[in-house]
Amino acid sequence: QVQLVESGGGVVQTGGSLRLSCAASGRTARNYAMGWFRQAPGKEREFVAAISWSGGYTYTADSVKGRFTISRDNAKNTVYLQMNSLKPEDTAVYYCAARFTQYGTTSYTRAKEYPTWGQGTQVAVSS
Repeated sequence: QVQLVESGGGVVQTGGSLRLSCAASGRTARNYAMGWFRQAPGKEREFVAAISWSGGYTYTADSVKGRFTISRDNAKNTVYLQMNSLKPEDTAVYYCAARFTQYGTTSYTRAKEYPTWGQGTQVAVSS
């Protein structure tokens, strides 16, 4: 079982940037497809981005496409979410999630597909 810890959240002005990190421990992040989700107050958790364990396949939600980029460094057991051109509507708690898979080309976009979650990191974008 892998454990996940997110970091990098904070308060930023509209148009600013943040880079979130998700560090995996307990097991190597290899063979784990990873995803980022977010949940704003009063709203359901929504998909943001996903990456295959090989790192070669990514998928990004339309709401953040062109602004957010997911990447990973398996040597460091870490997944990143680079967030640029932030908007107030990006304000939420951001969670990373992991799913063990033998398929290096697969990424997952639905929350129910991920059995392992981090505790979340808060991102607040001021207008």
